Order: sequence, then C-alpha cells, then structure tokens
Amino acid sequence: MSPMPVRRALRRLLPYYHPYRWQVACGLSSVVIAAFLASVVPSLLQRGVDEIRSGAAVSAIVRLGGMMLITALASGVLRFTMRWLLNGISRRIETDLRHDIFARLSRLDASWYARWRTGDLMARLTNDLGAIRMAAGPAVMYLVNTIFGGLFAMIMMVRISPLLTAVALLPMIGLPVLMLRLGRLVHDRFEAVQSQFSQLTTRAQENLSGVRVVRAYRQERAETQRFVTLGDTYLTANMRLAKLNGIMNPGFGLLAGLGSAVTIGVGGRLLIQGQITVGGYVAFGIYLAQLTWPLIALGWTTNLFQRAAASMTRVLELLDAKPLSVQDTGTASLPVTGAGVDTQRGGRTVEFRHVSFRYPRPVIVSEDGAAHDANYEQTPDGVTPADSRWILRDLSFRIPAGGTLAIVGATGSGKSALMDLIPRCFDPQEGQVLLDGVDIRELPIGALRAELGYVPQEALLFSETVGENIGYGLDVPDRERIAHATDIAQLRDTIDGLPNGFDTRLGERGINLSGGQKQRTALARALARAPRVVLLDDALSAVDTQTEAAILQELRTALQGRTALIASHRVSAVRDADHILVLDDGRIIEQGTHEELVRLGQRYTQLLQRQQLLEAIEAA
Repeated sequence: MSPMPVRRALRRLLPYYHPYRWQVACGLSSVVIAAFLASVVPSLLQRGVDEIRSGAAVSAIVRLGGMMLITALASGVLRFTMRWLLNGISRRIETDLRHDIFARLSRLDASWYARWRTGDLMARLTNDLGAIRMAAGPAVMYLVNTIFGGLFAMIMMVRISPLLTAVALLPMIGLPVLMLRLGRLVHDRFEAVQSQFSQLTTRAQENLSGVRVVRAYRQERAETQRFVTLGDTYLTANMRLAKLNGIMNPGFGLLAGLGSAVTIGVGGRLLIQGQITVGGYVAFGIYLAQLTWPLIALGWTTNLFQRAAASMTRVLELLDAKPLSVQDTGTASLPVTGAGVDTQRGGRTVEFRHVSFRYPRPVIVSEDGAAHDANYEQTPDGVTPADSRWILRDLSFRIPAGGTLAIVGATGSGKSALMDLIPRCFDPQEGQVLLDGVDIRELPIGALRAELGYVPQEALLFSETVGENIGYGLDVPDRERIAHATDIAQLRDTIDGLPNGFDTRLGERGINLSGGQKQRTALARALARAPRVVLLDDALSAVDTQTEAAILQELRTALQGRTALIASHRVSAVRDADHILVLDDGRIIEQGTHEELVRLGQRYTQLLQRQQLLEAIEAA
C-alpha cells in the first residue's frame, strides 16, 4: 500500500461535506464568533482593573462586569452550537462513507474478494472510519478555533505591547519544525497500528467463524497463543504511537511555558517602568494562556489529521476498487416473448459458444494484510504459468427455453466453474455465454441476475428468520410463494418442528440447521423467486437419497416450463434431464440422454455403477 500525501487523502473527504455545507458554514461561523468573544473578555477585564485602580464609580465597574457575563454566556452558547453542528456532521459523514463503501463492496466481483480478508475489510469499515470522523469534525473545529483564537489573542497582545508580544512568541519559532517532523512519524506509526488491527480482527473473525474446526482439532490453546502474540504486537505498535503523542503535547506545552516565563520577567519590568498598566499586564497573561491552548490543540489536531490521512488512504482502496474480471457496463435488454411475459413459467435459452475459462492469477497476501499478484513469466503461447490450467476448455452447448440440462463429472471437472459463468461471478477468457441470443456481458448485471435462481454448493443463510431467508430474493414478502417453495424443497416438516416455525431466528450462517436442511432452505429461497433460469450446483449433496428423491419429484413439476441447469455428482439427480453433459478436466467427453449414455457404457456408466454400489453398501 503506497502512502498517499496527507492533503490529497483528506481532499477526497471534501465532497462528503457538500450536503451539509450550510450546517458547516454555521458551525464554523460559531467557532470564529466564539473565539472573538473569548478575546473580548480579557480586554474588558483590563479596563475594569485599570478603572478600579483609578477610582472609577461602582456603576461603571458593575456595567463592565455585566458586559463580561453577557459575553461569556454568548461565547458558551456559540461553543455548544459549534460542537453540536460540527461533531454531528462528522457522524453523518462517517455514516455516508460507510454506506458508500458497503455499496462499493456489494458491486465487486469474486476475483477482487480473493485478494482481501474479511477481518481487514471489517477493520476499515469500523476503526479507520472512526479516525476519519475525528478529523472530519473535532479536528476541523479545533483547527479553526486555533487559527482564529490565536489570531485574535495575538492582535490583542500587540495592542497591549508589541515588544512583549514579540519576546513571548520567540520560543515558538521551533513549532513548525516540530509539527512537520512529528506529524510524519504519527502518520507512519498510526498506519502500522491500523494494519496490525486488521490482522487482529482477521484472526478473531476466522477463529469465531471456524470455532467447530478449532475445537475438533484441539487447537484452542495454539489459537489463543497466536491471538495473544498478535495482541502483543498490536500493543507494541500502540505504545510506539503513544510515546510519540507523549512527546508532541508536552513539546508544544514547553514552548508555550517558555513564553509564559518570558512574560513574567519582561512584562514585570515593563510594568515597573510604566510602559504597560496593571490591567494590561493581567490581560496579557490571560491572552498568552488563551494562545497556549491553541498551541497544544494544534499538536492534537495535527495528530488527528495524520491519523485520518493514514485511515483515508486505507479506505480509498475500497472506495476506488473496481471489479477485476467482471465489468458491469452492459446496456442491452433481453427480448420479450410470449413465454417470457409469464414470470412464473417463462424460460430462457442458454447457450455456450466455445467457452474457455481459467481463474484469475493467484494472489499472495503478506503479513501486513496487503495483497500482491504472484510472480509469473510470459510463456511462448502467451499464457502465464500461474494461469496455465484451463478449468473449462472450448465448451459449446445450447439449452432451449424450458429445457433441463444436467452436468455430471468427478470433483474438479469444472461443474461449479461452468455454473459461476452464468450469473457472471466470473467472465470467460474465450467464447460467449448467451441468454436468449444476447451475450450476457452486454446485459446489466442486475437485469441478468433477476432472471436467475442460483443454489451454490455451499448454502449460506443469514442470521434472520427462516421465512426471511426463504423470501430473501422477493421484492415484497409473499407467504404463499414462500410456503410453496418450502413444500417443493421438502422443508415443511423441518420448519414445523422449529420453536417458532417460519419465524424461528437462525444462528450465524444457519448454524442451528443441519447441512441438508441448509441446502433445502437455499433451494427454497431460489425457487421462491420463480426465476426463469434455475441453477442448481450440487444443491442436494448433503441430502439423504430418500429426501432427494422426494425433492426431485417435486422439482419436475416446479421446473416445468423453466430452463434448468443441474450440476451433480449423483446420477440419480440428473437422470430425468432432457440432456446430460459429462465433463472431465473441463471438456465435454460424453453427452446425450440418460438412456443414450448408459448404452455407450463409458464414463457416465462408470459413475452410475459406482453410485449404485455405494447405495448398496449403505443399505447393507
């Protein structure tokens, strides 16, 4: 991750102020006016002290006291207003940034996600945004207060004594050098802290989501030790940053303290010589104190801006991210046919034309969480060694609207890769995938996926109710469609056995359901959408053969009129398909109906015989 200049990183934050520009203007105006009023109070005090020494009337003194009270109250109201507005805006900017990042993440493809760890993304969505918020609100507020408060104080100090002002500010010449030097170190060390926090979050996320595996392999102690090691490293990084902060604020305070010492000595001499009044001497000391806080606040705001710049650099990696292999630039539309009008039954023609596919180059993730492309060399045929293994090679087939195509083959033959190409999880390097004659790359991804109901191998459920999981793809919840899909997936008895039926809340990733129950819930979710094209990627692999037979019987009716692609390692799941492809090493080696392939007596027959043998062994 290359460092980005502070100003460039923070400049990217400016558009997020635009919706709140009037509130920002009011907040900053409150800061300036409050700073001005704060500078008026010592001037009134100066007049009061001098008038008391000159024997002024009590009424004049009371009048000055009343003016000081009113000024202080007005300043307090304005300071409340500036905090309410600017700190509130920083919270809104943080929320807007989080929404934009999440929206961006939802549009990125599988290749991009292969380069990132979930814990790192979570750290950027939480900890880094918190650092940006502190700069967007409090740091801006205190910076403006520092500038104008210091300016007003120095003007008043010059009015009292230009000589004393120059002498008091002399020790502060080293302030810019200190700020530049330490500010750069703060940026680097805070970036290291955030990177370490990402690793800590990643380790915690992986252990919590994989707690069953950790316990099954008795690795609790080892994983605890790894987490402790990461925690100690994170602590060390934070302590290095804390030491730097411990130098910055006292350093600024020391410079301000030297100015106070000079004021006592030189100012006392000017007072004795009669060059300044007692009231001026008292007021000058207050103004110097007012200048001291902005100097200390300047160190704090510099710290916040440097932290925010480091975090903004990390956040911009997400905001500027683009899909690596799938671009959503299509503007075409699918043809509207008589069958296509009926969303309950209308199928689409699916066609593969000389499709070849390989997964994107592998990525090496370094210890700091950054992703880097693996090293590779160009070969004579233009294919890199890392990319040389084709997952699919020169596939061509066509499924008519309403037809059912089955894909069988051993593990690693390319069944899942073929399925991933249709919803454009990836794009093929060669050839075309067409839907009703339209290249799917020419369609908007949203329009394409609205046609599909996809059940991947690994059924992912959300921590919501069973009914909400099944109705996840519906724009408007429809109990009737949810119930119908539940019956097709043979899930009714399971749901009736749950404590609250459809309203039973599932644990994370549906942990309180078995593997087969999760697969059937995912199948019901896909069918509830009434899609025109149904993709089932080994969707019944965790279901027992008896339940599978019942589901397949229901599916024959449910899929009638729709286009279906069914990938499975079980011949029983595909034998009734209109056409069957047998894949081996990404190529079609056999195709035909179940009966035709059995008569061939080759790979499909071997798969069938092996399955029948396993079923016989299980039955015994």
